Amino acid sequence: MRKICVFCGSSVGRRDEYLNAAARFGRELAARQMTLIYGGGRTGMMGAIADAALEGGGEVIGVIPQALATRELKHTGLSALHVVSSMHERKALMADLADAFVALPGGLGTFEELSEILTWSQLGLHDKPCGVLNVAGFYDPFLALLDHATEERFIRETDRALLLHSDDAETLLFKLERFKSSPRPRWIGPVES
Repeated sequence: MRKICVFCGSSVGRRDEYLNAAARFGRELAARQMTLIYGGGRTGMMGAIADAALEGGGEVIGVIPQALATRELKHTGLSALHVVSSMHERKALMADLADAFVALPGGLGTFEELSEILTWSQLGLHDKPCGVLNVAGFYDPFLALLDHATEERFIRETDRALLLHSDDAETLLFKLERFKSSPRPRWIGPVES
């Protein structure tokens, strides 16, 4: 596990803990000589994690759609920046480049990216570990929703186990490194009653 794709907000959020956690996570990736793959932005959580990883001597690869790059939201100091034509192409390239996925606090885009990559795992389209860094309990409601959907038999317990989580970066990376997904077919039918 050398390349970690991070989904996170282009905003800073309302708590200092969010930006601080992004910077700590970026420094931790650099210290472990892990490459950060992310959305290529310079603002908010995205900018904080990229800047911290770069300051720590790490490699940072950004993937940004042309529409956002031309709005001057792109980070200009990265190890590499891929400018792609669409959000779909962005997500596909990030998924191809990464060995694992982590979501930090963010908004609709972060939730969508996390949900899609988990769905791809459920469908057997990849077997890479997925996790959330649960800063200040940010993901508690999301994790509770997944538990509720599992209790209501919309998600299999084996699929619920695909999302790892911790409020500590080192613990989360440890879990990701030890994750072993079970083989699953490409198509999953309804949850059994």
